Amino acid sequence: MSDSLTPPTPPTPGALALCGGTVVTGLDPVEMASADVVIDGDRIGAVGYAPPGVPRRDCSGALLLPGNVCAHTHLYSALSRGMPYRLAPPGNFLQILQRVWWRLDRALDEPSVRMSALAGGLDALLSGTTTVFDHHASPNLIDGSLDVIASALDELGLRSVLCYEVTDRDGEDRAAAGIAENSRFLKASWPRARGLMGAHASFTMSDETLEACAAAAAEAGVGVHIHVAEDAADQRDARAGHGCGVVDRLQTAGVLTGGALLAHCVHVDARERDILLASGATIAHNARSNMNNGVGHSPLAGGGDEDGRGAVALGTDGIGGDMITESQAAFFRAREASARTSPSWPLARLAAGSRAAGRVFGEPLLGRITPGAPADITVLDYAAPTPVSADAMAGHWVFGLSPRQVRDVVIAGDLVIADRRSTRVDQAALAAEAAAQASRLWARLEDIPPHDFTPQGGEAR
Repeated sequence: MSDSLTPPTPPTPGALALCGGTVVTGLDPVEMASADVVIDGDRIGAVGYAPPGVPRRDCSGALLLPGNVCAHTHLYSALSRGMPYRLAPPGNFLQILQRVWWRLDRALDEPSVRMSALAGGLDALLSGTTTVFDHHASPNLIDGSLDVIASALDELGLRSVLCYEVTDRDGEDRAAAGIAENSRFLKASWPRARGLMGAHASFTMSDETLEACAAAAAEAGVGVHIHVAEDAADQRDARAGHGCGVVDRLQTAGVLTGGALLAHCVHVDARERDILLASGATIAHNARSNMNNGVGHSPLAGGGDEDGRGAVALGTDGIGGDMITESQAAFFRAREASARTSPSWPLARLAAGSRAAGRVFGEPLLGRITPGAPADITVLDYAAPTPVSADAMAGHWVFGLSPRQVRDVVIAGDLVIADRRSTRVDQAALAAEAAAQASRLWARLEDIPPHDFTPQGGEAR
């Protein structure tokens, strides 16, 4: 525990003190203190002792953590849980896209996009996630779709980084519309939403579209959020159609910048791995999704090798918003690859996600509980059976923490989850409306055939 505590300061209007807890002030490296956390507006005013007159929330026996960041997700999948499936079972990754996800995204309309954002965003909040990087697709609702999502997430109080998935699989006009939607949104002003330039993947994009995305991103001063070599089909398409691998193609197009967010990066060799790390881009590792789709394990994600430590963050790829469970699953998958993988491995990657979000928001202290940092905090009721210290925190995280323990969530100084309930929406009413929208969405899906887009170079297997 740290003994260097901020001295008392006079109370200010709108202040709130989270009192009596054990505070994890940073994850990489782990730093802790037994302290009160004083929130002043949207900032952390002090970590020490709450002065008299500040409204207090009792956190005795609780664990206070920086809010988690999900570095890659697809909120539009939130209404797919339990979705009926009557086609032939997919036999490879491409068929999963053709028969499931590229049908679902064509079924989306404005009400289902909004409800997907509300349901997926609330799921994230209730598990202690305070920022999501969302990668959206709705080919029949492109214009204004990012505003629909931003409005829903703003209603919940969630922080987000949004983009529309540009692709040629639905035609050149929709690809152009996707670039225009990203460019429009990047000029908009939302209190807790920012943007990146979205792109699906190399294997569904022409050179012209890929280069247009990179150019639009450079003009806006942002990075490109794109899937990279998630499956071997991506590499085969690049080699068959463009005479090079995916990473070289992205580098030539100008996609690999320090602001880029590269999801998956599974099928890359050692040379490509070095190019990705040298670019300064953030790599979003999605362990549960990779296992679910059977695409493999990224050489950038564990196995005892810490070279990519600062660059690799964690995402869910649409499997909910729970980063506690995701980080634990990612650790065990990395541990399976190499017993040298330390329990501190997932904490370092969660910290990388916070740094990525901090760069987008212009908040270098995001992901820390320290004076001046954005007040994004998760409070857990964690009755530890063993001592909790900085040295032991990684072990507690991997083997003891659970999203069920999340009691309160603060984002930008606002208490958006209190005693496991949203302070902003009626959870029961939201669940009922989500079920109704899911039924509508599933009914429309029945009339949508598998997508006929196929990359060059043949199927995955």
